[in-house]
Amino acid sequence: MGAPAKFPIIQLIPNLVTIIAIVAGLTAIRYGLEGDFERAVKLILLAAVLDGIDGALARMLKSESKVGAELDSLADFLNFGVAPPMIMYFWALQEAKGLGWIAVLVFSIASVLRLARFNVSAKSDDEPDTKGYYIGIPSPAGALLVMMPMFITFAIEVGPFLPPLAVSAYVALVGLGLISRIPTWSIKAVHISREYVKFLVLGLVFVGAAVMSFPWVTLFAIGLGYIGIVGWCISTRRAPDLSKPE
Repeated sequence: MGAPAKFPIIQLIPNLVTIIAIVAGLTAIRYGLEGDFERAVKLILLAAVLDGIDGALARMLKSESKVGAELDSLADFLNFGVAPPMIMYFWALQEAKGLGWIAVLVFSIASVLRLARFNVSAKSDDEPDTKGYYIGIPSPAGALLVMMPMFITFAIEVGPFLPPLAVSAYVALVGLGLISRIPTWSIKAVHISREYVKFLVLGLVFVGAAVMSFPWVTLFAIGLGYIGIVGWCISTRRAPDLSKPE
C-alpha cells in the first residue's frame, strides 16, 4: 500500500473561517437569550465579515470544494436566517406572543427558501443573466435590515420603544423581501475608473471609522441607504426581466 496522499493544511483555512463564522452566529443566539443584545449583534456583524472573507480566501488559495460550498450555505442560513430573527424575538417580539414567533418563522423560512433558490440557480446551466443584480434581497442585507430597529434603540440608548406588533410586521415584511422578485443592487454591478479608486478607498476608510466610532448610527444609516438603493432599482427597473423563471 502506498502512503496516503498529503493535503496542504493551508487549504483548510477557508473552511476554518466558515466554521468560526458559525460559532459566532451560535454564540450570538446565546447572548441574545441572556439579554446581552449589543454583543449578540456585534457577533452577527463579525459573522458577516467572515462570510465575505472565506470565499475570497478559497479562491485565492484555489481550495474551493463541494464541502466548503455546503458549509458556506449552512453558515449563511444560521448567521443571516436564524440568529437575527431569534435575537429580535428575545429583544422585543416575545411581547407579541404568537405573532412575534410567526414573524420569526416567516423570516427564517424565507431565508432558507432564498438560499435553496440561489444554490439551484448557481448550479443550473440555464441560469438567467442578472447583469449584476440580485432577484430579491440577499440574506446578509436582509439580516442588516431586520435588525435596524435594534440599531436605532442602541443609538439613542433606550429600551425597545416600538410596538411589538409593528416590529413583528417589519420582520415578516423583510422576510418576504428575501423571496420577492424585487431587483436589488449588487456591488458586482459597480465599475469605476482607476482615477477614482483612491476616493473609494478613502470613503471605505471613512465608513469603517464611523462604524468603529458611532456603530449604531452608522449601521442604521447604511440600512437606510440600502433601502434607498433598492427603491431606486425598483423605480428605474434596472434589473433582469422579472418575468423569467429562476
